[in-house]
Amino acid sequence: MRKQKLVINGERLRKSLEQFAVFGRTERNGVTRLALSEEDRLARDHFVSCCKELGMEVKVDDMGNIYATLAGVEDKPPIVIGSHLDSVKKGGRFDGVLGVLAGLEIVRTLVDHQVKPQVPITIVNVTNEEGARFEPSMMASGVLSGKFDKAAMMEKQDTDGITFREALDEIGYAGDERNRLTEAAAFLELHIEQGPVLESEGLTVGVVECVLGMVCYEIEVNGESDHAGTTPMAMRKDALFAANHFISKARQQLNQLDPELVYTMGRMNVWPNIHTVIPNKVVFTLEARHKDAEEIRRVEEIVQGIATMEDHEGCEVSVTKLWGRDTVWFDEEICNMLEQSAKSLDYPYKRMVSGAGHDAQFLASYIPSAMVFVRSINGKSHCEEELTTWEDCEKGVNVLLETVMTMLEKQA
Repeated sequence: MRKQKLVINGERLRKSLEQFAVFGRTERNGVTRLALSEEDRLARDHFVSCCKELGMEVKVDDMGNIYATLAGVEDKPPIVIGSHLDSVKKGGRFDGVLGVLAGLEIVRTLVDHQVKPQVPITIVNVTNEEGARFEPSMMASGVLSGKFDKAAMMEKQDTDGITFREALDEIGYAGDERNRLTEAAAFLELHIEQGPVLESEGLTVGVVECVLGMVCYEIEVNGESDHAGTTPMAMRKDALFAANHFISKARQQLNQLDPELVYTMGRMNVWPNIHTVIPNKVVFTLEARHKDAEEIRRVEEIVQGIATMEDHEGCEVSVTKLWGRDTVWFDEEICNMLEQSAKSLDYPYKRMVSGAGHDAQFLASYIPSAMVFVRSINGKSHCEEELTTWEDCEKGVNVLLETVMTMLEKQA
């Protein structure tokens, strides 16, 4: 039993976050640090330097993932802490990097207190979580978990035609496949919420139980183009009016489902997109997310049902399912430990879900995993206005530290 609870050095964490924000800083105090860019290389180099100063062993795998390991008393599968250092264009200073620096600060705290962990502690920087330069997002964790084919990912190109493989070689982080993360006692990821829930409820910490399942459809509406000034309303086959009708019906019916369901019509293209011509074609997407597979099934029934209605303003409607994913539930034992850690630290918390994707959801397929959220002010994320207080960052890392200490005690 521990004599006293360890806590991190909050001021040191703040300085670390500010230092990493320099790599790709934008004019409005955000960050542009695209995967495998020069800015990403600088952040990686600094991360590696910080880890080596602590006597950690650093390895890089074939996807450019960086693993820094503090040796344990026993050579057993490590406790892994991490996230990603890459950002979107004009993103924020906390998304991803907080999870990596959480691991760094936890190791620094153990070293400060001369704690030799029973099992190794590994910090991981996962490559290209955002997918902002090379699609898809969560590329490297997808390869590690067998979700994506490595050969195909290596040939993905950015807007300048540079392949992932070429960029990885260019920054000097093409490592060895033998260094991949293949087993671990646990994977812990701290992340900003990227939403308004914790702040609106006056809570500091979210223990994330799952990443929501989701489905995405593309709806195509085909009508006829005619002159906007000479065609009577009753004689039109206006694809945009029909699309609007479809969206109105969908909202009406989807709003009758579980209030926790979220859905979005996020992309719309209209042809010929001329103000004097009646639109003859509209293509738009409808995406929905929920933790319950049955609720997602109801969404699909609604989409298909509206598509088969007879009245579409004289237009033809077809729907195509682009993709879907099942809800990923995190390890219940680890979630319970995280919850107990928040309680023991007297931080106001709740159990919650993640509507956004994270590397932890892929790693959870072969490693016991869980996540912690901390508040995002005004729910802002993926923008320069993204902000989480230094105090909340510190508390989030303390929850992870307390959980790591609990895990180490169980290993003893």
